[in-house]
Amino acid sequence: MVSELIQLLGSWWYHYDEWQPEVLRALIVDDFAFSCRSDTGTTEYEDFIRCDLSGANQVMEWQEAHRLASPYPLRHNSSNVFVTDRKNGVIEFSSYIFVTKIVDGRPYPVSNGLAHWVAWETDDALRLASLEVVLDTMKSVAYSALSTNIT
Repeated sequence: MVSELIQLLGSWWYHYDEWQPEVLRALIVDDFAFSCRSDTGTTEYEDFIRCDLSGANQVMEWQEAHRLASPYPLRHNSSNVFVTDRKNGVIEFSSYIFVTKIVDGRPYPVSNGLAHWVAWETDDALRLASLEVVLDTMKSVAYSALSTNIT
């Protein structure tokens, strides 16, 4: 099952980076939910990344505006994909996200964070039902110094 999820995520990010909206739309259910924010909520680019959307049309409209305002090439990568829950055809899973662009001919880190996904098993394929992205922006400190549990 995890290999199918990795395939689904790879397809999602590849077709987002290359902006192939017809393929992206085919990967999601009609009531797909998408949210994105930083962990601090105080970045200078918060207005660019923050969203809380519902419905494939609304999500695709936001994704298009966001992608067209972003650099190219841009590469989103998922790693450490693991299932957190699975029942009745609903699969919840999480991953890290790492994003790069090219600066001076070399990959340059843009962002990283956590992604929490939900996929539905349909008759013909897995379809994404929701995605929540929380981008890391707080300064790293010793874990023992955190006053709250960050997840």
